Order: sequence, then C-alpha cells, then structure tokens
Amino acid sequence: MAATLKDLLAQRAALDEQIAQTKERELADAIAKVKSLMSEYGLTAADLSSRPAKAGKTSKVAAKYRNLATGETWSGRGLQPKWLKAAIANGAKLEDFHV
Repeated sequence: MAATLKDLLAQRAALDEQIAQTKERELADAIAKVKSLMSEYGLTAADLSSRPAKAGKTSKVAAKYRNLATGETWSGRGLQPKWLKAAIANGAKLEDFHV
C-alpha cells in the first residue's frame, strides 16, 4: 500500500524532530568531552585560540644591494625599492649598489 502525502509529511516531521534531538545530544556530548580534556590538561579558552609560532620556517634573505648614502638595503627579491629606481633613473647602474 502506497503512503499518502499526509503520511509522508508526518514521517518527515518526526524525522526532523529526531534529527534535531540527536544533533543537540551529540553536540552536548562533544562539549562535555572538550571540557573534560581541558580540565584534565589545565587548558583555557585562550589556549585554544593561540597559535604556536612556526619554528624555523621564516628566514631573512641577505641583502644584495645597499644604498651607501642611507644604508637602505634590498635583497633582490620582489619589486625594486623607490630609492633604487630613482638612482637608476638618474643614471646609476644596479651593479653600483651590489654588496
């Protein structure tokens, strides 16, 4: 026997209620587990949001070019700095600033 639209809608409503209750229960269980672990290890909410620094990932690149007048440097990576562009525009050569 085929279910009527009314029967199917009633089943869907019952399933929606079951889904909501199950979701709420599982969320409460998850929160309880997290609180338990936090208590066990002495963690706070601030500990969860802090990110440890990346060790050894960042390194400075040695300067390849230096403006002797001001001490400004450029590694040769990325865009040329304004001081170097201006000097080259005024007739200087890139090699003049090589360290």
